[in-house]
Order: sequence, then structure tokens, then C-alpha cells
Amino acid sequence: MNTATTPEQLQAEADQFRKEFEGVREAVGQVIVGQQRVVEATLTALLCGGNVLLEGVPGLGKTELVKALSQVLKLHFRRIQFTPDLMPGDIIGTDVLETDRETGAKQFRFLRGPIFCNLLLADEINRTPPKTQAALLEAMQEKKVTAGNDTYKLDQPFLVLATQNPIEQEGTYPLPEAQLDRFFFKLVVGYSTREELATIVERTTRSEQIEPEKVMDGREILRWQHLVRQVVLAKHVQDYIVRLALATHVDGPFALPITNKYLRWGCSPRAAQAMALAAKVRALLEGRFNVSFEDVRRVFLPALRHRVILNFEAQAEGIDTDRVLLEILEKLPEKASDAPVAAVLK
Repeated sequence: MNTATTPEQLQAEADQFRKEFEGVREAVGQVIVGQQRVVEATLTALLCGGNVLLEGVPGLGKTELVKALSQVLKLHFRRIQFTPDLMPGDIIGTDVLETDRETGAKQFRFLRGPIFCNLLLADEINRTPPKTQAALLEAMQEKKVTAGNDTYKLDQPFLVLATQNPIEQEGTYPLPEAQLDRFFFKLVVGYSTREELATIVERTTRSEQIEPEKVMDGREILRWQHLVRQVVLAKHVQDYIVRLALATHVDGPFALPITNKYLRWGCSPRAAQAMALAAKVRALLEGRFNVSFEDVRRVFLPALRHRVILNFEAQAEGIDTDRVLLEILEKLPEKASDAPVAAVLK
């Protein structure tokens, strides 16, 4: 894509971006009933080049959402069903010994695993032990895979869409913090409404099969990922993002009382990066080429809810991360003052 040089060109690109975004959302909506917030956030992460973790009880359509996206986006799609006996080699691949039929010579050949694709569905990722979960770490962050002494680059775009059941369900393994931090968003998939459930029953109990139309391919996704990074992020908005991230650091200069009371660990720099990129997508969808405070506020929760760790007091009182983060979002001022928040609140 040629770099836009005039406001008119930038606006035209933004309009086309919004049109294709809406096209993908509508196409996915032909298969997925409701869950508009989840669909929109998943597309936002995709256009930022980020991975997504979908959490919800079984049967809410998490897997169907990912499959619908693969159809709409014309991407090479693979699915891995995570189970307790799954091994890292089942994901990355393994060396196999082959015999040349003509010479009889034996040699090893690397047989690529399902991770070599554009869109990987890690279904029920928390049903496998940490050893196997860790097989995704390098691919999720660096877009490459190391097997033995060789390193293989993955085709772009590449992203992981993982589903997980709530941790408290039987037979699940909590994801390591290092892996959680590699997810751009964590989205909570809720139950359908009465009207949505009626539509689901009507659609899925007939012989008719709905095939969503293809809207976007990998080349276009890379094009839009480049455009997103050109959106202007003003210094005062960037500082708001930085202060939101720092407000989760216990005993830090921007920590709020609820931070020190209920959090054990705050978020990493990846949280600020995720907020900045996702806010740029929100700006484009609103027809702007600059990020506003409201854009940041709308992406704050899915970008941070999996990156902070509660302390024992929060767990004992039944406080969840969303409650802590929403209070931080409510009480941290958008405009910076000379004094840190901790000093102002004393």
C-alpha cells in the first residue's frame, strides 16, 4: 500500500477500512447470532495483528465464531483440540525418518504441525498442561517456530484465537502469566438473550446450511494493519494510556487505593501497546485519523483484564479484575497533572 500523503487520501483509506470492517462483521453475523461486542473486538485485535483469548462456558459459539472468521477472511485455517495428552510436537511438528526408495538412504525430514497456518484455533486451550501450552509462546509473540536446530518463519498474517472454559471448571489448567500476556485481548463470551436464543434454535434446526461470503483476504489484512499504525496518537492521549497502565502497578506513583488494596501484580508494557493499537482501530471506525480519550476507554478492559493479578484479599472478598480495572478507569483523570495520582489522593 502506498503511504497516504494528504488528508483526503487518509480519509479515503479510513472510509474504505470502515466499509470492509462492517462487511466482515455483517458476514460473520450471518452465522453468529448476537455477540456483536465480541465479534467487533475480535476483528479489532485481528487488524492490529494480535491474538485473542475467548472465555466462556461450553456451547456459547466461541468455536463457531473462529470458524466463521476463517471463512469470511479467506485465511489458511487450522484447528487444534487441546486435551490433557496433547504434546508440543502435535502443535509444532516433528522430525520423521524417511527412506529413499531408490538409494535406501535414510534421512530426517521435518513434518510441519498445524501451527503452520494463518489462523490457528486453539480450542479449549486450558485443558492441556502448561508444557504443551508453552509450545505456542514463540509463535504468538515472534511469528516463528523453533524445532530442534532450525527456525521457521510463519506466513503472515498469523494469529491465534484461543478458547477456554472458566478456570473453576473441572479438568482445566490455568494459563501461565507469560502466555496470557501474549494475548492482545481477553473477551468474555456471555449467554444469549431470549430473542437471540430463539434465532439460534431456528437457524440450527433446519436443513439449510448458511455459508458466509468471503470479504477480506490475507493481503488486505496486512494492508489494513499498516494503515492502523499510521493513525495519529497525540502525546496527551499517549500519556493517558501510559498512566492507565502504570495505575495497575502496586505502590507505584500512579497507583490508586484500589490498586494497592486488591492487586498483586500490574500489567506489562504490552498492555499499553495493545491499548494504543486498538484505540487506533476505534478511531478509524469513527471516521477519524486521530485517537481520542474515548477510544482508549473503550478498549481498556479487554486489553488489561488478563494482565493483572489479584492478591489474596481480593480473592477472599470475591473481587474480580474487571471491578478493579473499572474503578481505575473511572478515577484516573484523562488529563495529566504535575503531581502523580498517589500524591494527589493523599
